[in-house]
Amino acid sequence: MSHGHSHVGSGARYQKRLLLVFGSVIVFLGAEVVAGILTGSLALISDAGHMATDALGLGMALAAITAASKASTGNHRTFGLYRLEILAALANAVLLFAVAGYVIYEAISRINNPTGVAPGPMLVVAVTGLAVNVLGWWILRTGAADSLNVEGAFLEVVADLISSLGVILAALIVQFTGWVYADPIIALGIGIFILPRAFRLGQKALRVLMQAAPENIDVGLLGKRLESLDGVTGVHDLHVWTLTSGMPVATVHLAAAAGADRDALLAQAMQLLRDEFAVTHATLQVESGSSACVELTW
Repeated sequence: MSHGHSHVGSGARYQKRLLLVFGSVIVFLGAEVVAGILTGSLALISDAGHMATDALGLGMALAAITAASKASTGNHRTFGLYRLEILAALANAVLLFAVAGYVIYEAISRINNPTGVAPGPMLVVAVTGLAVNVLGWWILRTGAADSLNVEGAFLEVVADLISSLGVILAALIVQFTGWVYADPIIALGIGIFILPRAFRLGQKALRVLMQAAPENIDVGLLGKRLESLDGVTGVHDLHVWTLTSGMPVATVHLAAAAGADRDALLAQAMQLLRDEFAVTHATLQVESGSSACVELTW
């Protein structure tokens, strides 16, 4: 039996970046809430609400990464706390859905009963918010490809960046045309824009929690490639799943031909998993061709 190497969660590499973005969001959030109330702008208030979920989501992401990186494995948590990153990503998706629902509801109400807004202060605050979100986008853009948790934070920042652009547009329209419907209509667009991103993030997190095989790994092909190795007569009990972002895990039983060099077979199989499928943590069991091992049906 052979095991791959241990890992450190990919999100942990971006802990300092998340902390910097979290700090900038918190600093700006209070000012945006006050400005939204004073100007009467729903678009600005919706951006503030989204910024609040940014802060909460980033805080959960930081907490999850910190706990996962510091937790040691033991009798009860043999895989550590890496799944906390995925749970945080799922919570972020739920928050995004909640904010989008609130904004859409309020926007429809405002369209039916429009109110005046103060476009000047609204524009100043929106431009400042855009700068904060551009900074967040720049800091997190590389980590989003490696960690589902960081991707959740990144998507929130991107969505908030676009919503800041929407607020700027609404302020300019109200300022130069006096058309007050621009504010709730753009707020409605912001809410609708958030929904598909929240859905995709939640879908990815649930896929990991359901222990489905990673999307980039063809399990059928993996089994065939293992079966093609010299000395392997059969492959069964093959399972591939994701522990956390960037950490695919596999277990498999290999039936060996009589007289096969089992150590060499294990080395070949581990190299194949690593080089062709990027699976560096795997548990392989080699059995004789006549083994009575029975494959589980779950």
